[in-house]
Amino acid sequence: MMQQTTILIVDDHPLVRTGLGELLKHEADLKICCEASNLQEAFQFLRDSSPDVAIVDVSLPDGNGLDLVKRLRIRNPNTRILVLSMHDEALLAERALRAGALGYINKEEAAENIVSAIRQILKGKTWMSQRMTEHLLRAGAPGTSESFTSPVDCLSDRELEVFELIGRGLGTGDIAGKLHLSVKTIETHRANIKKKLYINSGSELTRRAMQWSLDYQ
Repeated sequence: MMQQTTILIVDDHPLVRTGLGELLKHEADLKICCEASNLQEAFQFLRDSSPDVAIVDVSLPDGNGLDLVKRLRIRNPNTRILVLSMHDEALLAERALRAGALGYINKEEAAENIVSAIRQILKGKTWMSQRMTEHLLRAGAPGTSESFTSPVDCLSDRELEVFELIGRGLGTGDIAGKLHLSVKTIETHRANIKKKLYINSGSELTRRAMQWSLDYQ
């Protein structure tokens, strides 16, 4: 009997999970073993199981998918991780790789490339678009210094998460509740974001965050 590669899908959109299922059901050696719509469901499954591959969205209703990636690398080091997101890869691909993923693929490209991406990371190799690969090679070449592709690249992963939630219209208390952090901690992140982005007021921070949300999501 053929040994199947088990795959965990973590995405809060049922249509995305269904679409991935349709794309993978024709691959005899690939099997979806679990679907999770949020971090809590994913962690519950991972307490007792260790899938061969985890396909993880970045934006989840109860937190950031990059947090799941980081924890997976520690608790399930043999699980290969592919980040699947609607966000521009120029913004998040490097963050995903630093967190421990082996690949990053935009949802718009998933229909054509998801199977190839899975097979690539199963070999222990990295999967990114050709454009992003060339960008990273240029950035790492001697004598070159690639500038940030977006001003928010200077933010930490947590600061970016807070910035994204501000862009969705959430207030400090709502963000604190969503991320299970104190209001004081969120206020500190807001202050750091304003400092890094040279923003002088809370209203300007909200405007910038909302504009970024329109541009990058």
